[in-house]
Amino acid sequence: MKINVIAIGKIKEKYLTDAIAEYSKRMSRYADFKVIELPDAPSGKSPEEQRKIESDALLAKAKGFVIALDFRGRELSSEDFAHFIETKCNEGYSEFSFLIGGSHGHTDELRARADLLLSFGKMTFPHQLFRVMTCEQIYRAFTIINGTPYHK
Repeated sequence: MKINVIAIGKIKEKYLTDAIAEYSKRMSRYADFKVIELPDAPSGKSPEEQRKIESDALLAKAKGFVIALDFRGRELSSEDFAHFIETKCNEGYSEFSFLIGGSHGHTDELRARADLLLSFGKMTFPHQLFRVMTCEQIYRAFTIINGTPYHK
């Protein structure tokens, strides 16, 4: 099993990198878990050009079942998310890529290519914090799937 969290931009704050490292370590008992950081598009470009450059880079790295994190997506409870992942594994998927765009979001092309658009709600979150939240929810899903006591 492989899990890829592919995100635009580098995390600069140590407390956030520490949190991601902790969830990565915890996930290692369940899957080959990687967080892949891609560079931001050049700032001299228009928002549309930046979105295209970043979305193309995300798609180039995506493998397996592609889940794009997008506010337009489907909202799932943690239990439903775990069940969804488990179902896809039972259908034969062994690799999942979670795509987190830059500040301008994803292109229509990326959203169309994704196997699932997933939303954590209508609120806006800082991209760096959202990366931690994504890692935590993936870890939570795997603890639910495996019946470990993390999720209450």
